[in-house]
Amino acid sequence: MERITWNDIEFVSVGNATDAEGKTGITVLRFPYGATGGMHISGGGPAARESGVLDPTTAPTPVNALVLGGGSAFGLGASDGVMQSLEERNIGCPTAYGVVPIVCQSDIYDLSYGNPKARPTPQMAYDACEATFKGTAPISGNVGAGTGATVGKICGMELAMKGGIGYSAARLGDLVVGAVVVVNAFGDVYDREGQPLGGVMDASRTHIVDTSQIMYDQYVNQEKVSSMIGGNTTIGAIVTNAQFSKAELTKIAMMATNGYARSIRPVGTLSDGDTIYAFSSYVKECHNHIDMPVDGTIAQGSPVVPDVNLVGTLAADLMCEAIEDAMQSSYVTDDEFLENLLKFHEVKIEKQ
Repeated sequence: MERITWNDIEFVSVGNATDAEGKTGITVLRFPYGATGGMHISGGGPAARESGVLDPTTAPTPVNALVLGGGSAFGLGASDGVMQSLEERNIGCPTAYGVVPIVCQSDIYDLSYGNPKARPTPQMAYDACEATFKGTAPISGNVGAGTGATVGKICGMELAMKGGIGYSAARLGDLVVGAVVVVNAFGDVYDREGQPLGGVMDASRTHIVDTSQIMYDQYVNQEKVSSMIGGNTTIGAIVTNAQFSKAELTKIAMMATNGYARSIRPVGTLSDGDTIYAFSSYVKECHNHIDMPVDGTIAQGSPVVPDVNLVGTLAADLMCEAIEDAMQSSYVTDDEFLENLLKFHEVKIEKQ
């Protein structure tokens, strides 16, 4: 197996827009040749748009782009900007009265970190989508959708830590699989050796403690279990050049959730809206307009058809790596983290 970067993935292009002042942003994944998709929601409070087109019982309409954003449900309108960008280029599902771009979106809740009135806008999404036609920018850390991501929030934001966006990819023969994730978890985040990368900190902000143990202790002591209900959500996607149906991609997305479970504890709670997408975008030899890629270009290739179990297993491993990349790339000092909270929110900080 060869480790590659997202810059090596030819069937998806990435663009970002960042509100550095308001601490929110948006990341656009555009599929030049269209993509078949599936998704799995393991959390209790997702914010999503156009998820119905990924249902295996709906028509096999190619997806043109996936938007990962901040702003919670307020940010879902940002996809209008992506649709505008694509429509201007005549990209989308053909209808009798013009093309209709198919754009899916999921958002994290980042209102508790930056300015709660700052949300990704359609203009930001338009700019991010336009950037994908000039190149690809899979940048990890505090950028795009990862700008306002945080982790470890059971004791409030004053004891939380920074999260962000991360990537991982691999090539196995002719198979290419990539993972992207925005880590904005209620719980704590660990590397593959079980060492904490981020989470809830003790009162002095010198050590990461255990969210699960805090929950157990609060129950025994008959205390309120969580102060951050609904203020989270980790969102991610698996992309591959292998040919799969929507049902198979839904299964791959479900298997990729194992990567969440290995890296984030607890995960998939009612306090999270955890979601994973899986997209298949392959290029085949084009003989007529039906086979032409969505943007009208011609490319050569043959479908890659591996086993669902293989891709799902690899997807979970890559998701773990992407989570680690997100946490390592988004680290900020305590002073920077707390300064942002003091700027926008009333918090109690007891730093020793």
